[in-house]
This record gives sequence, structure tokens and C-alpha cells, in this order.
Amino acid sequence: MRPAIPILSALAFGVFFAGPAEAATCRNTGSFEKWLADFKKEALSQGISPSVLADASPYLQFEQRIVNRDRAQGVFNQSFLKFSDRMIAGYRMQTGQQQMKSHAALFARVEKEFGVPAPILTAFWGLESDFGKNTGKSNVFAAITTLAYDCRRPDYFRPQLFDALRIVQRGDLTIDEMQGGDWAGELGAMQFTASDYYKYAVDYDGDGRRNLVKSTPDTIASAANFLKNLGWKRGEPWLEEVRLTQELPWDQADLAIQHPRSQWTAWGVRSAHGTLPADGAKASLLLPMGRRGPAFLAYDNFQALLGWNSSMVYVTTVAYFATRLAGAPPVNRGDPDIEVLQPEQVMELQRLLTQQGDDIGDIDGKVGSKTRVAVKKAQLKVGLPADSYPSTELIERLRARASRR
Repeated sequence: MRPAIPILSALAFGVFFAGPAEAATCRNTGSFEKWLADFKKEALSQGISPSVLADASPYLQFEQRIVNRDRAQGVFNQSFLKFSDRMIAGYRMQTGQQQMKSHAALFARVEKEFGVPAPILTAFWGLESDFGKNTGKSNVFAAITTLAYDCRRPDYFRPQLFDALRIVQRGDLTIDEMQGGDWAGELGAMQFTASDYYKYAVDYDGDGRRNLVKSTPDTIASAANFLKNLGWKRGEPWLEEVRLTQELPWDQADLAIQHPRSQWTAWGVRSAHGTLPADGAKASLLLPMGRRGPAFLAYDNFQALLGWNSSMVYVTTVAYFATRLAGAPPVNRGDPDIEVLQPEQVMELQRLLTQQGDDIGDIDGKVGSKTRVAVKKAQLKVGLPADSYPSTELIERLRARASRR
């Protein structure tokens, strides 16, 4: 699971794993040895047993390669279509369908208890670890220890390290079984953080352990339990492809804005596959590639998915994958010539937006939430459809406005 932590919270439609801006000036003070000694004292005071701490100690190491990996993470500017094409390859569709069939009784039991349907759980399972094939082969203690000591996000990772020790102390996994991603310390087939594992993991096979590394029942039920706690609503939709008219008030296409389906239908929005009821169910209009690309109504359950991972491209891909697993056909791709701005173009756009007084955060070539808010505002100013999607046309109009000042 890519954790919903500050490194992800500013995302909109870019897939983003960390921002190096704050890391450039970040410096550790004090030796790792002293930090570790203080950590061990605190762990004992929090109830971690001396034996668990002793067994884990060989892995409580600082590894510079992990810091280097963390610092190197950044945006890879992929559109929703490009990312979903790559992640929902034919084999993942086939394997996902096979997994739902093979574990039908398990999925039915989980949905009855937690309210989360098989397609959603299968979609996360497929994207997080290729259905358990790629869970990582490194002991997570070194990664979590390194990031807990490192100056960039210690307040996030220090509690993770305590919870990793608690997982062992509770008997869920042994020290040697704490295998996961080689730099972020995520565990199991759903790539849970240590804290989410400790809080939400479920023993669903009845063996007395919450084993998300080897037990499929534990893995599926734990993911459902996590989503339930994120606000998933039983029996309600999450994402629905729609068709639009050109007369739509584009400024209403915003995840922060919800309207009843009766209003969307009044504006000419239609279901892509069936009938869109003109009722009071509330939804947001989601345009991951602007008004010329794919279009969806996103419901409250989509917002729950964002608690799992706040990257909009990732969550839109998971939600779309789940609709496909539930039987929906491939999405209408829209205009085949939709442009995707390159990082240098985004940086120019950000400079132009900043010059007119907008707060877009860092000029970094990343289309995050602040940039999209500013894009929408600028589109309204210059008379373009306000779908919040950056374009060269907007850059050109802002250039012209700047030259007249």
C-alpha cells in the first residue's frame, strides 16, 4: 500500500511517490547510534519486550541506499490512460478474473462481513503486488529504521517502527517473515504499512495469526477491513463511466463538488453503459484527462479509496480496474490527440500562474492539487472551459496576458 501520508497528499493527476524539495535542505543531527539507543529505551517503555527488541536488533540498521531511494522518488508524468494501460494489462485482467472465481466463497464471506465487493479487493491485490507475486524480499526493519532516523519524515516512520515490533510481539509474523518492499517497508500482498497492518489486519483463516505475507484469507479480509474503516459504504457504487455534452458547466467537474445524479442528468450527463438514474445519489464528475478524455461519476466510495492512496491516477486506475473486473467494457478514450504537458511545460505554466498571484506551491513540474486549482481559476479568467486540465492553449493565453502587463 502506498501510504496516504504527506508525501502524497498534494497529488492530483500525477503519480507521485515523494518530493525532494524539502530533502534538499534536510540534515540529520546526532549520530545514528545515539538515536537507536534512545529509540530502544522508548520501545521498552512502550511495552515492547526485551526479547523482541533483541531479536530485531540485527535489522535495526541505517542503510544509505534506502535514503537515496527515498530522495530519488519523484513524479513520473503519466496520464491516466497511459498508466492504466500499463497496469491493467491483459494478464492482470485474466488473473484477476481467475482469482475472483477461485476464491469466490472467500470473497462472498468477506463482502457479507465487511461490505467490500470482490472487484475492488482484487483490483488492489493486482496493482499492489501482482496478486502476491511481488511483495518484496527485504526485511522491512532496516527500511523503516532508516526512514525513522532520517530527517525528512521521522514523525511518520518512527510510529511505524514501533508498530513493526508490535506485529512480531503479537505473534503475527516472525522477524524473518517481516519481508516486504526494499525501501519503504511495506508488507504483504496488499503492501500495508506497519501501522495499518497492526491496526487493521484480520486473522481470517483461524490460525491465530494475522499473516498478510502467506495467508490469502487474512490478506483479503484485512484489505476489506481497512477500506471499511476508511468509510467504504456497503452496496454503493464507486465509479461509473459517463458521456458528456459540450454545454456542461465544466467548472463543476471537481472532486470537491458533488451534485445529485438528477442534476448531472439535467446537464446532459448520460451513463456510458445503461441508464443513469435521475435520483438524489450524489457524485462528482471526474475528468482525469480533461473534458476531451475519459469521464466518470465518482461516488463517496471513490473518496474512501483515496484513503488507501492519495495519488489520483493510481486510485482512478484501481477504481477503473474494479469496474472492468465487475463486467464493464473498456473506457471510451476520448480524443486520441489529448495532450499531456511535459514537466518543463508545467513549470512554465506554474511560473505564469505564480506571476498572476496564484499559490501553486513549488515550481516543480508536478501537476498537483494547488496547480489544478490555479489552472481552473485561470481558465475561467481567460475564457477557456474550466476543466482544471492544463494545456498549451492556456499557457499561450497566459503568456499573452503577461506580455500586456
